Amino acid sequence: MAKKKAKKFKESIGLDIGNHSIKLVHLKKIHQGYKLLNYEVRSTIPEGHESSLSDLSSDRFAPILSGMLKSMKINPKKVKHLVSSIGGDDTSIKQIKTIFLPDDELESALFFEAKKHLPIGGAEMLLDFQVVSVEEKTNNMNVLLAATTKTMLKEHTRILSNAGMEAGIVDMESLAVANSYFLNNALEDGVYILLNIGAYKTNMVICGPNVKIFARDIGYGGFHISKDIAKKNKVSFEEAEKIKFEYGIKEVAKKAETSSLLTLDISDKTPAEQIAMEVKRSLRFYVKEAGTSDFRKIVLMGGSAKTIGLAEYISEQLNIPTEVFNPFESIETSGSFSDIKDPQYAVALGLAMRPE
Repeated sequence: MAKKKAKKFKESIGLDIGNHSIKLVHLKKIHQGYKLLNYEVRSTIPEGHESSLSDLSSDRFAPILSGMLKSMKINPKKVKHLVSSIGGDDTSIKQIKTIFLPDDELESALFFEAKKHLPIGGAEMLLDFQVVSVEEKTNNMNVLLAATTKTMLKEHTRILSNAGMEAGIVDMESLAVANSYFLNNALEDGVYILLNIGAYKTNMVICGPNVKIFARDIGYGGFHISKDIAKKNKVSFEEAEKIKFEYGIKEVAKKAETSSLLTLDISDKTPAEQIAMEVKRSLRFYVKEAGTSDFRKIVLMGGSAKTIGLAEYISEQLNIPTEVFNPFESIETSGSFSDIKDPQYAVALGLAMRPE
């Protein structure tokens, strides 16, 4: 693939369109890094309403996005650097090793190679790639493959178009998660586990300086945690959402055990247990594949990363230091933005900081 010349820009917009909410971050490029101009999040689900993935239609996104742009006084026609993301079952990334190939042969060769590694049909596949490194001794290339379907990209572009925006760079959610952390932190050697805990899934990315990248989705998120709280405490979904952020998972578990022990199915694992178990399984696989277990820390991001007790619970289960990510730590903020630390903006910020 021919290298594209990096575009210079003064302002950028990162747009994270999730199943539960839309997050938008507006940044200005300054000499030292970035300054936060504005940000907003809006739910795509009516307040207090319990939805499942089968109920969700993409038609609801464009009106909400249009309203956000209007309230933030952003003219969609004047946006010069828009970076948005796609994720889910119809996207995939994988790092592979291949023999060294010149640029004019690499793209066509990788398309055929990708069909062996990525679970997307060839006719529907849209493929991009990046050469991560070339090994000096063997001259082999480490290449990061990223693929999606033509249908998914078309649907994503349609949402932006219906909101009056022109699609710019469309990134993979997993890569935006990694960029959000790496572009905001000076990293030591080792392996970092990033968990972007969304409403219906947790996007897991294992990466670090000079290590193999691995990404997968875990089918549990904040929605499942709230559902579990509602069931065990016999409260509404809306009340369960409040309990999740005010009392946390450990306090809820204690209350449930003392008040309704006989009604609980003790064979059922909680969503937090399921997430920890799937992370542990992925780490075992990663050690075999990458040959390293130098895990530095687990970093939680996404809306449900704020669940009280979740970071401590995951740290206890996996015996790895765990923290909640503050995506704005290295971003210049002022005025009413000074105290913002919300981890749900991690993906949108990672997108806005993408250089090209």
